[in-house]
Amino acid sequence: MTAPGLRPIPRKLLELTGALRRVNRACSTFQTVAEVLRLPKRQMTKLAFPLQELQRHLTPDARLDLHVKIFDPSLEDISKAESVFTATGRNRIEYLSSAVRLDHAPDLAHPEVCFIGRSNVGKSSLIKALFALAPEVEVRVSKKPGHTKKMNFFKVGKYFTLVDMPGYGYRAPEDFVDMVETYLKERRNLMRTFLLVDSVVGIQKTDSIAIGMCEEFSLPYVMVLTKIDKSSKGHLLKQVLQIQKFVDSETQGCFPQLFPVRLSSTLEWIIFRWLQFFKGP
Repeated sequence: MTAPGLRPIPRKLLELTGALRRVNRACSTFQTVAEVLRLPKRQMTKLAFPLQELQRHLTPDARLDLHVKIFDPSLEDISKAESVFTATGRNRIEYLSSAVRLDHAPDLAHPEVCFIGRSNVGKSSLIKALFALAPEVEVRVSKKPGHTKKMNFFKVGKYFTLVDMPGYGYRAPEDFVDMVETYLKERRNLMRTFLLVDSVVGIQKTDSIAIGMCEEFSLPYVMVLTKIDKSSKGHLLKQVLQIQKFVDSETQGCFPQLFPVRLSSTLEWIIFRWLQFFKGP
């Protein structure tokens, strides 16, 4: 049965699901925007603008429910942002320290962005992809959920600090709420929180922990959808529409546009542009 708002998916398309997944896995090996720009236009769009690609499969009425163009960088814009994440002699990208309490965190003047999400949502993998052009930065990725137990701080040149937060839910640190709540509430230079949601299963009860804290402390945050290549197109569209409805009706501080991520450079531009916004023209 087709979910409301979705076009019926042809049998031939369903038969090609396995092949498309293999293509997606191959696409994940691209590290730079320059490599993506050399791809055929359709494949390039799938990588750089997955939300626009998904919108094509919705009925006209359902398209109105999905916010696609609020934040709409060009490929040239994304290329500019990529340079911020490229390690050079003048743009040092490095791990700084880890902390289990806010008073143990490094005292930095730079703006901060933090990544938070349920255990096994793919948070460390996404951060590792963001630092693909900074090979000396080690981001540990484990197949076991709950690997990250501390707040890990990474310096990104002179621009900002990226903070990898412990996952919540399965195998979360016992002091997770105290650690993360204090950070979110009291960290004065925290400019944006990126809340990662598994697009295969959608928003879970455990996600309400992070959503509740962001809303309670009036924090600006963004929902980033991970694992978008792990399910069928129809299932992904259904989840995206449900999450969009939740954001529109149940949140105040969440940016209205969702960000399904297949290419880390798209997220680089999101971070870069918001940092420009906070710095002013």
